Amino acid sequence: MTFLRAAAILRAASGEQSEGVWQEGQQRVTRANDRIGDRIFAGGAEAPGRRERLANRYAAWAARHAKPADGFSLRPEPRSIGLYARGKQIMAGNIVLAGHLVEARDATAEAEIWDLTAPDPAFTDEAHGFTWLDDLAALGTSRARDRARAWTWSWIRRFGDGTRPGWTPALTGRRLIRWIHHSDFLLEGEAPSDRARFFASLARQAGFLARRATSARPGLARIEALTGLVYTHLSLEEEAPKLAQALTALAKECDERIDRSGAINSRNPEELLEIFTLLGWVVQSLSDAGHTVPVALSAALDRIAPCLRALRHSDGGLARFHSGGTGTEGRLDQALAASRALPAAGHVTLAMGYARLSAARTSVILDVADPPGGPAALHAHASTTAFELSSGRRPLIVNCGPGQSAGPEWRLAARATQSHSALSLTGFSSSRFGASTSHLSERAHVSDLHFAGADGAFVRLSHDGWQAGHGLIATRELHLSPDGRRLSGTDLLSSTTPDARAQFDRMVERSPLGGLPFTIRFHLHPDVDASLDMGGAAVSMQLRSGEIWVFRHDSGADLSLEPSAWLERGRLAPRHAQQIVLMGFAQHYDNRIGWTLAKAQDTPLAIRDLDRDDPVPI
Repeated sequence: MTFLRAAAILRAASGEQSEGVWQEGQQRVTRANDRIGDRIFAGGAEAPGRRERLANRYAAWAARHAKPADGFSLRPEPRSIGLYARGKQIMAGNIVLAGHLVEARDATAEAEIWDLTAPDPAFTDEAHGFTWLDDLAALGTSRARDRARAWTWSWIRRFGDGTRPGWTPALTGRRLIRWIHHSDFLLEGEAPSDRARFFASLARQAGFLARRATSARPGLARIEALTGLVYTHLSLEEEAPKLAQALTALAKECDERIDRSGAINSRNPEELLEIFTLLGWVVQSLSDAGHTVPVALSAALDRIAPCLRALRHSDGGLARFHSGGTGTEGRLDQALAASRALPAAGHVTLAMGYARLSAARTSVILDVADPPGGPAALHAHASTTAFELSSGRRPLIVNCGPGQSAGPEWRLAARATQSHSALSLTGFSSSRFGASTSHLSERAHVSDLHFAGADGAFVRLSHDGWQAGHGLIATRELHLSPDGRRLSGTDLLSSTTPDARAQFDRMVERSPLGGLPFTIRFHLHPDVDASLDMGGAAVSMQLRSGEIWVFRHDSGADLSLEPSAWLERGRLAPRHAQQIVLMGFAQHYDNRIGWTLAKAQDTPLAIRDLDRDDPVPI
């Protein structure tokens, strides 16, 4: 896949008039992409460095004399639920991991997953994390059981000594959770020798985690490692005395990484859901075993649950920001059902740097904070002021989504402002990516945040993403009507100080176009059927529920429908979609564009949207 293909969603919205400016911006992104290298795009930024690899190897060697367990004292329920369809794919020889398809057909259909040529390290990591065991267990056939056993015993034989891949704290924690969840699936009817190998490997991996769990990357990776350690101590009689120490470390991590509002530094909603799910499994397992649940763990769940509810659209999926997707199907519902948190009252809710506007069956989630900094900037998106809108069970306005599964070009392109439903100066994201890394080196800073919920829901915010280079402040206002049938928006580019106006004048003088080109994009979900209407002055959008929405604007900008893409974790390629594009030129100190998204007048107040979605191929 070429970079031009990955950047097609940006090029399509640029227009012929601004081709020169677009090429300049694209060349900058291409040069940055070339310099990032395999270390970032292959997951190397999270992979261990040489010192960490040596420490991991030593910890695995030191754990070689761990006393094997005789059996389980307690086996937690198999709470990690896989996909039946994915299990059938695996049995057919189609292995899909980390967004890559590796085929093992015909004579090689029985080939072990460890014999396949991995397209990149992310594929190898997922294989060693054993999440595929969830899918084989969901299928549940005798052949699926045999396949799971063969691959598991082979892993113990090939990698169990700790000298080869798969021995990082997070992967080991993930693997132990699956082994314990599906121990009945793996061990029922097995020979005593195989059972002994299994429990010996469990003990060695537990010994490894006891030494290395707290060295995992802070946040999700460390919580995953500590969850695996807690599970092992809870399940094996020989490990029970060490349970308190592991719980103390997990509680400490929750206190340090989950703030009082339930937010995490990465601002990735899907990552927050994964943390919430892991902690929920720990708390439920402790309760089932009759152990006292540490206050810090239950308090962390109580903080996270309302935050997740605020980041949840009316269609049941999470908002897709900062490398996060909608979440594994059913996991959010399952996690929230297990909590006691109720939806927040009112039309406006703030959580983790997002504002949720809701009325009737309509939800709007808007990014109203600076992009995350520090280590989280490696995966952060330039999405300030971007929003998504869902009507009932149907997404309408979306962001392109996480690009990790679609390759390095899409991974970078998906993080640009142009891949979000927001305003952008052509060729320039609101936050800048570093020249030698993919960190956001220059982040947009939000100011003038106001919100109200008395008459529907209203939010206004500004950011300085183009102030230094272009002398412009970007402002967005959104107002959702009390009945949820109309979203009114205003986007403003303004220069307010003498220095800013001088910089703006210099940029306009340099432009051969007589102004600075900008675009406002509204990316549509792939299931939305859109067409230009009213002689090109409006766009009509029909959802699969039958609802019709109409987009209009009151500016001199050019309105068009252009190609877009829907990126989804686990999919091998982007889905084709469309985007509404308003293109104009900033020629004055105040440039204002008003627009509306409204249900057509003949759309009923309520629609019985009961049809199941058609399955989408990978």
